[in-house]
This record gives sequence, structure tokens and C-alpha cells, in this order.
Amino acid sequence: MGSEYYETLEINRNATDADIKKAFRGLALKFHPSRNREKGSSETFLQLGEAYDVLSDPRKKATYDKFGEKGLKGGIPPEFGCSGAWSSKYAYHGNPGKTFKEFFGGDNPFADFFTNDEPLQFGGLRSVVLKTQDSHIERDMHLSLDDLYHGCTKKIKISRRVMNEDGCTSSIKDKILTIDVRPGWKEGMRIIFAKEGDQGPNSIPADIVFIVRQKSHLLFVRQHNDLIYKAQITLEMALTGFSVDVETLDSRLITIPINDIVHPSYNKVVSGEGMPRSQDPSQRGNLIITFEIQFPEKLSAERKHLIRQALTLKD
Repeated sequence: MGSEYYETLEINRNATDADIKKAFRGLALKFHPSRNREKGSSETFLQLGEAYDVLSDPRKKATYDKFGEKGLKGGIPPEFGCSGAWSSKYAYHGNPGKTFKEFFGGDNPFADFFTNDEPLQFGGLRSVVLKTQDSHIERDMHLSLDDLYHGCTKKIKISRRVMNEDGCTSSIKDKILTIDVRPGWKEGMRIIFAKEGDQGPNSIPADIVFIVRQKSHLLFVRQHNDLIYKAQITLEMALTGFSVDVETLDSRLITIPINDIVHPSYNKVVSGEGMPRSQDPSQRGNLIITFEIQFPEKLSAERKHLIRQALTLKD
């Protein structure tokens, strides 16, 4: 019967399954399009894929050995199928890259190594060079103070180059990355998506790193886990007492009485009303109220006298 598949793999008809695998490994690595640019190498690679697809399958091989390529592709009477032969019409899927990938495993056959320009042979890869990973890619992720207070989920679309099944060509595809922002995350927090950068035949994809950038807030300034709130008050209020109403980030209105005399360096600390702690969101930092005292632009002589009199009076 025909011997074309055997000739393609450079083995004889008595070859064992191990011999078939050994032959395909060496020749497929040698003629893979990413390594061999010589004219006709792609056709040879296609022939190797079909030959291995047939000879590595016991039923297809049995049919080919008995009925040849004509019987394999044209079909044989069903009664012969009971002997273990392939009774349906065989047609190769035409994708040697897929056959190659299934043999070596993984989406990219050269995912862990690549070699120099010397021909590859079974029995060990010569001049093996470990692949290096591309430099990581940094992107800023801008979040509001409310996002960092409550936590949220951000979905970010990226476009990246991915390798096709043949292992040597690529295309651009979109992907959605999901980031679950935990309450209390801080400016500079880094979220790493391993190997989500562009794929290439001779490199490991870069990591994509998102860096938290906090947007400014109208009322609060963040200081670690504390929130700073600045209240504007008059000199009268600073001297006589008052209360401050603050709407918190979770929409509560809290009233803080100030009974002390307020001087420029005076701060009022309200415990547990700051940002959640990322390690334990049930614990919070403090709300720190600072004061900007508005002094009168001018005073009449009478008022100056009254103030001087009030300040010099003894209790």
C-alpha cells in the first residue's frame, strides 16, 4: 500500500508509536514556519501535520496501511470497520499549527524557550536561550475619594496583540480586566495583571500594572487613613464657641461642638470618622477639623475699647 505518510516522516512501515512521535518532533521543529523561512517549508510543515495526524491514530493508521490514501479519504465499506479500521471518509483539518500545539501542549509551542538559527533535532535543543519577559506596563487608575471610601468594581478594556494558533502570526484582540477596589485603598496602590501585555513568539508578555491615583475632593483632604476638613469661622466664634456640621462620605450629617478657644494651630479630632483601613474596613481613621479664622478688616474705636475691656477683665 501507499507509503507517502511514512516517507514524509522519514520512517518505515514498521515504525512504532514512539518512532512516529520522535520523527514528528524533530521534523516539525525543524520546519516550523517561525524557524524555517526556506521556500517550501510551509508545505512540508503541512504534510508533516497530516502525516502525524494519520499515523498517530491507530484506526486511521490501520486503514491507511490496508487501503492506502484512497481508502482512507474515500471511505471503506462499513464491514471492514469492525476490525478497527477507519470506515468514515478522512479529511485533514488543514491546520498543522493546531496539530503541533496539541503535540507539544500550550497555546504557544515555543512558550518556554526559543533557539538560535541552528536546525533543531530530536534528542535535545541546542543553544537553548531562555525567553525574557517584556518590561511591565504601568497605567494610572484615577479613583474618587468616594470610590476609595466605599469600594467599587472597575472594568477596564485593553487591546493587546495575541498569538494565533499557528504560533507565528498574531492579531489584536480586546479584553476586559476587572478590578475590585477595596475600601481604604491608598494613592500609589499597585494592581498587577500578570502577562496581560502583547504576546510575541520570542518573549513572555509583560505584566500590566494599574496604579491608584486619587482625585481631589471638594471638602476633604486625605492624610493616610485620616480625613482633613477645613472650617472657616469668625473671630467671634473662635473666642466664644460654636458647632461644626460635617456631611460624611457615607452621607451622614454629624455635629461637632467646639467649646475651646480656637487658635490658628488648634485642631479638633473626631475618632473613627476617617477612611476605612484596607486591612480591616470596620476600623477607620479619624476626622481632623482644622480652622481658618476670619479676622475683621477694621474695627471702630468703640469696638476696640469693648474688646480691650473684655480681654482685660478678670474672672
